[in-house]
Amino acid sequence: MCFVCPDVFGLIHNAARKLFPQVAPGIAALALLVSPATAGVRELRVCADPNNLPFSNAAGQGFENKIAQIIADDLGAKLTYTWWAQRRGFVRNTLKAGLCDLVPGTPANLEMLRTTTPYYRSSYVFLTRQDSPDVTSFNDPRLRDLRIGVQLIGDDGANSPPVQALGRRGIVGHLVGYPVYGDYSAPNPPARIVDAVASGEIDVAVVWGPLAGYFAQKQRVPLRITPVTPRIDGPQLPMIYDISMGVRREDDPLRGDVNGALARHKADIDALLVQYGVPRLDASGSPVR
Repeated sequence: MCFVCPDVFGLIHNAARKLFPQVAPGIAALALLVSPATAGVRELRVCADPNNLPFSNAAGQGFENKIAQIIADDLGAKLTYTWWAQRRGFVRNTLKAGLCDLVPGTPANLEMLRTTTPYYRSSYVFLTRQDSPDVTSFNDPRLRDLRIGVQLIGDDGANSPPVQALGRRGIVGHLVGYPVYGDYSAPNPPARIVDAVASGEIDVAVVWGPLAGYFAQKQRVPLRITPVTPRIDGPQLPMIYDISMGVRREDDPLRGDVNGALARHKADIDALLVQYGVPRLDASGSPVR
């Protein structure tokens, strides 16, 4: 992608950028709203994007919004948000600036944060129409002749990990790029790549799983979601990520509280992920049914 920035995309792509410099994060961040503290009442202060479904939005409709509410209720805390577009500098300008304390949807063991126990594992997926041939691997020779939608990172159109994998195989002639962040003035800017598969604009797309799963459910045309293989391409190009929440590196008390809430409400969280169409993988990389 998820991660960076606290959406899974930004944070995942920031983690990947440490291995691949051409995978750049997004454009400059935009502060939208900061919720004030309420004296005498414990707050769970969450950093989130107000226009980033299926993860979060200002109306609280994302699955990260729902999970944050579960945690706040468990801890007897009031849930408040610092809303900030998830672009370059997100963590620096929110969590590290002291405006909020918890970042949902971060890759596990991300260096810039102290992360919780993972609460789901997902991967990039091939997205195709049900009436099209199933694609399961970057090594499928048919990819050379298909129009392939790929996610581009940031305003400079940097390459995501799947683009790296395709490029390693010389599959570059029919790639169509769709910015991860898209037109931020429109609702659901990342959904454009899923719409393109449904409309036939492209034959297949390689998309971060939670985004593909959520917006595929909303299409009139039946779509197929298949986790990519290989799961790790080459020595250090992962396509699969464990997803956690992040706190400041010194904030072990909050990390412990959140870990406890995640464990106590695992069944509720799993049910939410199913509802939102998040494709999940187990420890072996097999789909969770």
